[in-house]
Amino acid sequence: MKRRLYLSLGTVFLFAIGAEAQTKTRVYVTDSKSWEVRGGVGVSGGGGGGSVSGGARPQTAEIIKTFRERCPGLTITLDREKADYVVLLDHEGGKDLFRRDNKVVIFDREGDAIYSGSTRSLGNAVKDSCHAIQQNLARR
Repeated sequence: MKRRLYLSLGTVFLFAIGAEAQTKTRVYVTDSKSWEVRGGVGVSGGGGGGSVSGGARPQTAEIIKTFRERCPGLTITLDREKADYVVLLDHEGGKDLFRRDNKVVIFDREGDAIYSGSTRSLGNAVKDSCHAIQQNLARR
């Protein structure tokens, strides 16, 4: 009798694990192709000089890290084909305090844009993205 009970409980437990694995919401974060260019020129007493520096500043790893911290209910995946949502988040460096430098667009599995926006901080862009995904899931 006990053996049957343990087998029944084990079957229920395995079924619950399988059901949970199927309900994971997977998110694919696209490569951030951010660029930043800075420069300056100085002139004094008939002479002068200047410099320009910059280049690519990819933020993909930072975006994924922030998603994992702020959206623990989502699974970040490297396989775009398995993703329920695709997040395109671009960070533009070199802007002043009042300009928004994080642009985000979220697409669902069908390729439809469900959210777009811009924020001053990466954390807020991720927070807004999580909220948009949760709202979209609730509407299903």
